[in-house]
Amino acid sequence: MFNIKGRNKTIREIDVFFDTIDESTLVFKSGIKNYLYNNQEPFHDNLNAMAKLENTSSELRRSIEEELHAHPLLAEMRGDVLRLLEHMENVVDILTRNLFQFEVEIPYIPVELNLDFIKLVEASALSVESIIPAAKAYFRTPAAMTEKIHRVYFYEKETHKLAQSIKRKVFHEMTSLKLSEKFHLRYFALHIEELSREAEKIADLLSVMAIKRNF
Repeated sequence: MFNIKGRNKTIREIDVFFDTIDESTLVFKSGIKNYLYNNQEPFHDNLNAMAKLENTSSELRRSIEEELHAHPLLAEMRGDVLRLLEHMENVVDILTRNLFQFEVEIPYIPVELNLDFIKLVEASALSVESIIPAAKAYFRTPAAMTEKIHRVYFYEKETHKLAQSIKRKVFHEMTSLKLSEKFHLRYFALHIEELSREAEKIADLLSVMAIKRNF
């Protein structure tokens, strides 16, 4: 009975960990919009919130790892879950690093690109938002994982298309920009796209984990 209670407690804590990542994604989206529209005070609030969420996710991951090693009922899935936690925390690292890069480097983004960047951020964030219910399903309703994972691949492809569109527009159409400014815009588009690529890696991992659970 103790082990069953311990297992359920660990799964609840994993849910909180995933919810923290979901919240981080929302803060990231809000932060980029505030940066684009020069809302300085809300943007700095986003930075502070992101830093706190990064600390929370790290603490939760350490706690979950300790519990995974303590409860024999979780031993059969321990390795896969540890890899999943690592990749999920990478998502928070990417979100935090990218948002703070806007504050550090202060990229010049022409107003006519605001909507393009917002669409890129939305698509990349949706890949993460889609992976969270898939990851939660692994612990509760494994049969529902496949459908949820499919969305991740869709949004990853959309993110890539949008990033390519921004880069083409910057290099082919925006002749008034300096070459250094074009490189800077490409750099930030690539790093936003990085988020969806990490989500795709998690989707691949979850697909393998789902197959293992069916055997």
